[in-house]
Amino acid sequence: GERGQFRGFIAAQEGWLTEGESGITGQSIAVIFEFPKEERRRDKKVKRLNLPADPSRLVQGPSGPEVNVNGSRSWAEGQTRNNYNQTPDWERLAHNTALAECRSQGYTRARNAVSVAATEEWRYTPDRSGDNDPQTWLFAAYKIRQYTATCQKTVRGPRR
Repeated sequence: GERGQFRGFIAAQEGWLTEGESGITGQSIAVIFEFPKEERRRDKKVKRLNLPADPSRLVQGPSGPEVNVNGSRSWAEGQTRNNYNQTPDWERLAHNTALAECRSQGYTRARNAVSVAATEEWRYTPDRSGDNDPQTWLFAAYKIRQYTATCQKTVRGPRR
């Protein structure tokens, strides 16, 4: 048969294969001319959901060291940025964050997750100075970026 699958015999093959009731195959005519039941398949399709970059879709880099600074808030922020010594692996962070979002929406995979460097911003951990002095600060800096990704899952179509 086509593609090497057993599908039955044409009339010219009947006499040659059977030579009567049991024939050279050792099988009866009833068995030889059985057609196997074709396996029913489901078509697999990949469903996708695009996650465009936007201000609600953020990936956070690691925090730098906490810095204890005396001065105004803006001075303290500048000092913590100067002490920032991290090199974030933005692609890994974007992939992990995108995967979590994809799974929360019922998808199994995140593909093409990319952080958007043009959206990078500085953020700061909460002040932990513990006193009421408005000129004393203890916090760390970190960076955030927006990201984009494509969520994917395999869905099965109806049986055919």
